[in-house]
Amino acid sequence: MTGDHKLTPAHLARRAIVYLRQSSEGQVRHNLESQHLQYALADRAKALGFREVEVLDIDLGASAAIAAKRREGFEQLLGAVALGQVGLILSRELSRLLRTDKDFCQLVELCQIFGTLIGDDESLYDTSRMDDQLVLGIKATISVVELKVLRLRLAQGKEHKAKRGALYPQLPPGYVWDATPQVVKDPNLRVQEAIQMVFAKFRETWSIRQTFKWFRDHKVELPVNKGRHGTHAVVFQVPRPSFVASVLHNPCYAGAYTWGRRSTEVVWREGALHKRQGPAVAPAAARVFLPDHHEGYIDWATFEEHQRMMQRNHWRGESDETAGVARAGTGLLSGLLRCGRCGRRLHVRYWGKAGTAARYLCAGDFVAGGGRYCVGFGGATVDRRFGEEIVRVLSPLGILASLEALAHLTAQQDDRQQALQRQRDQVAYEVARACEQYNEVDARNRLVAAELERRWNVTLEELEHARASLAELDRSRQPLSVEERHTLTALGARFAEVWNHPACPIEIRKQIIRSLVEEVLVDEDPPGRLSFIVHWKGGSQTAFAMQKPNPKTLTKTVDADLEVIRKMASRYGDDDIARVLTQLGRRTGKGKPWSKLGVKTARRSHGIEGRSTTLCDPELLTRQGAARYTDTSDTTIKKLVDGHVLPMHQVAPFAPWEIHRADLDREPVRAILARLRRTGRLVLGDTSGTQRHFFQ
Repeated sequence: MTGDHKLTPAHLARRAIVYLRQSSEGQVRHNLESQHLQYALADRAKALGFREVEVLDIDLGASAAIAAKRREGFEQLLGAVALGQVGLILSRELSRLLRTDKDFCQLVELCQIFGTLIGDDESLYDTSRMDDQLVLGIKATISVVELKVLRLRLAQGKEHKAKRGALYPQLPPGYVWDATPQVVKDPNLRVQEAIQMVFAKFRETWSIRQTFKWFRDHKVELPVNKGRHGTHAVVFQVPRPSFVASVLHNPCYAGAYTWGRRSTEVVWREGALHKRQGPAVAPAAARVFLPDHHEGYIDWATFEEHQRMMQRNHWRGESDETAGVARAGTGLLSGLLRCGRCGRRLHVRYWGKAGTAARYLCAGDFVAGGGRYCVGFGGATVDRRFGEEIVRVLSPLGILASLEALAHLTAQQDDRQQALQRQRDQVAYEVARACEQYNEVDARNRLVAAELERRWNVTLEELEHARASLAELDRSRQPLSVEERHTLTALGARFAEVWNHPACPIEIRKQIIRSLVEEVLVDEDPPGRLSFIVHWKGGSQTAFAMQKPNPKTLTKTVDADLEVIRKMASRYGDDDIARVLTQLGRRTGKGKPWSKLGVKTARRSHGIEGRSTTLCDPELLTRQGAARYTDTSDTTIKKLVDGHVLPMHQVAPFAPWEIHRADLDREPVRAILARLRRTGRLVLGDTSGTQRHFFQ
């Protein structure tokens, strides 16, 4: 090593630091010769006369292209130099030490101030001498240019490989390399069917989350790639929402190859520059886009349809797209209404104490600076009117809809059964393989035999679990009887009754509407009158109009419901009145089912006297109470009522039947009951003079 004369006793009195660095973890594991050469510099430092030599190898696997403050070893080196503790810095090459101009200037300045020498495998350099500074500067420039050339060559190589459609950091689950090599579907049928099931369930639900919930709730496993560094290792597990989303967004499953969908941008954050990836562009706008590159699980048209639906599901106030799936809330037409004036989508606001009263609004004039809404109206009345339109259109198709529902239910059960069967078959294969490995091992090698036996037992437990899950599904899967199918078909014929039933959830109604309606155009022309144009899926259109809901009368109770409340309020409590109104199929002015609080509010609003609980009137008896009062049976009282001997009253339909105590004490009733006790026969007289006998 030349330049030994530059060493002085002052340098030798301090310590020498050998700085080691390799750019990546792969180099650390495989390029061992470079490590040996760098560690050998410690012997050279001792040969130069240094008694204290420190080897600094913290930065093994860290690139010199990154900032110095992110390299712990280089930071320690600068700190030791600044403390005047270092006489010599040794590195195999200057490129091992630094590859940026900023780090070079900082290191040279510190070494010049504190009199520290810099050495490589060729010579020693004194930074206080002009010629050595010149040589170091030339070597540092060459190191920086070399790095840029390497980066350029790597980038060009990647782009060239990408243009051929061969650059894959890792293939997604469902694809493997063949011997050609070409990208082909995984030959494992269980993997193929699992990926196809993801797309099938998405087309049923049109929601990423609902698709994930189906797999989670039914405990259906999906293939996940656990391979590292390009290796292929697929395991089955219950998926996460991110995995389902990645499958649906990946154009690879549509047979296309894309590269360069995300751009890299530099941002200033926390006092430093950072690189980050920008948003992904459409596959067709990527730097490399090769359609029909390989066999896909879906075609490209289906993939684009899925992307549009997921975009619609991503709620944005400024978006002009209609919402895709049904969202929470009482607004039946949420995401389907479009303004007939400005063409914007109407959004929903919920108000009231409970925040459940829906109101549809279009903010087109607000955006344009008009200061008011284009269209705005209450949702309860409009939803009821639109429900009538749905019933009118679908009633003739109710039977067909019920049959399709049966087929859909059966298909879901078949999908889960098929997935469990594939899981059972694969685990059975793994059990057989584990058994073969255990039988082939030498029994004297107890350690290996014990491990193989443990693996065999684990696979046996997995097989038993898969068989148990399949058996449980078979037990729970009871086919519908002829009577049950007839009942469901008859229910389809009574679609209007099912739609208007209080127990029909709002979620079911939303799903029905979104499966039939593309969008609804609404406009207020003339003022106070709303006109609707319904665009049905398939291209047909229908129109209807209605008066704009008045906020003052929006929650008004209909007269028929008030009449029931007036008749029952004198004796019955609000909970019994609400039960009767619900059984009559009535709803409040807001379209909600009647409740105890709703009845109480209606009474107070219309000045109807009443009570919270039913009044116990001793003069009014139920049929069972009348039987106890007369010491007879309920059947006897029923026959007296049917024979028009004993009157029984009902305030309103579905209200409790009432019998007056005074009617039981009348002479005809008492005589009939007295004869019944003597003879054991119930004899009722009639107007023709004949008698009817009822034997008890």
